[in-house]
Amino acid sequence: MDTTTQLHTASKVDRVRRVGLGNTVSRWDMRLSPYLFISPFFVLFAVTGLFPLVFTAFVSVHEWDLIGGKGDFVGLENYAAILGQDKFWISLRNTFSIFLLSSVPQISLAIIIAAVLDANLRAKTFWRMGVLLPYVVTPVAVTLIFSALFADQSGLVNNILGALGIPPVGWHSEVLPSHIAIASMINFRWTGYNALILLAAMQAIPRDFHEAAMIDGAGPLRRLISVTIPQLRPTIIFVVITSTIGGLQIFEEAQLFSRDANGGADSQWLTITMYLYQLGWRQLDFGMASAVAWVLFLIIIAVVLLNYLITRRIATSGKESA
Repeated sequence: MDTTTQLHTASKVDRVRRVGLGNTVSRWDMRLSPYLFISPFFVLFAVTGLFPLVFTAFVSVHEWDLIGGKGDFVGLENYAAILGQDKFWISLRNTFSIFLLSSVPQISLAIIIAAVLDANLRAKTFWRMGVLLPYVVTPVAVTLIFSALFADQSGLVNNILGALGIPPVGWHSEVLPSHIAIASMINFRWTGYNALILLAAMQAIPRDFHEAAMIDGAGPLRRLISVTIPQLRPTIIFVVITSTIGGLQIFEEAQLFSRDANGGADSQWLTITMYLYQLGWRQLDFGMASAVAWVLFLIIIAVVLLNYLITRRIATSGKESA
């Protein structure tokens, strides 16, 4: 084989190698690039989310003081101690009570508002931005305003009730009224936000369904109940679960509802997160505070699993009926 043939052969082999290497790099690029793009989120999550979660679990099984640091290993004693305290169960009751008083009206109103916004209104953008304005207002401002509205003696709500001949209500001294007052703050802030999520889902519903219902003589209310809401089941479940997770972590509204920030004289509106805060930053018992945090985490996980089972069952029943 002469020199020219050898060079030509070597050139072909080199081109084949370059093509093969380029294809390999291209395949690896297609496989790895998506993971590289999303990796910053997981790195930040590991640093700011996963590590604190694991570290909190470690702290919860030790005696841990803010100043002295780690003490003796106590196992599940911190968990047994908080479960044996009446204050924990009161805070759990208050948390679920406020959650129910806020989430049920909130989601119901959000569906109605979304249905109105989905109608053929003038200045749609203005109204959609308007329902989102309460979400922009800071929780501190909302709490200060509503605390004044629900003041026991000179609040606007009690003044209106007095004008109607109704005795004044102890919004800060009684259990249920205090829960209603705090729930009203949460509803004010989050109803419009959830309405926009439901509105986006409503706009994805094929208009043929509504037109067929109109031809059959269904009115707006009937179409909402029989057409819109069934099509919104996955989105409603999503809103319910996010509202539940947020409701189980109520803190700002309850913390700022009164000046003492203790959840009331008899813990009328003390929530789990407020109880956690008091254990950690007032009693400086980070072991018990971490145990409360993990109990709350397990409750949230249970709610998420329940949501997953409900969602899967709804999806399965939908496929079977189709």
